[in-house]
Amino acid sequence: MTEKPLILEIGMGADVHGHDMTKAALRAVSDAIRHSSLTLFKAYKHPSQMRVEVTIAVPFPDQVNKQAVADALPYGTIEVTVIEGGLHDRGMGGKEDITLAVAGVKAFLDTEDHGFQLLDTP
Repeated sequence: MTEKPLILEIGMGADVHGHDMTKAALRAVSDAIRHSSLTLFKAYKHPSQMRVEVTIAVPFPDQVNKQAVADALPYGTIEVTVIEGGLHDRGMGGKEDITLAVAGVKAFLDTEDHGFQLLDTP
């Protein structure tokens, strides 16, 4: 198997009034995948054959529902990792606090026996 990373997208999402880490994470993933069109995957293999790595950075990682994040992606085998990061702005206090999540979404595909060539970059 010759698996290569073919897509990397970064997204950002916020929950403005609820301190909901999963809601912010889902919005970050949505932001990331809206920037990509996966026509390459359909042209060479069915999109369900891709592997997708999702890394979410939020202030309270244990509060993210990883299955909900995985379910938000339409294709592939999804792996979700949640780490501490993002932003939790306590400046306004109470319901006005903002939770910000950052998502990195990487898609991989087995490129063996395809007619296209991927160039190695230095």
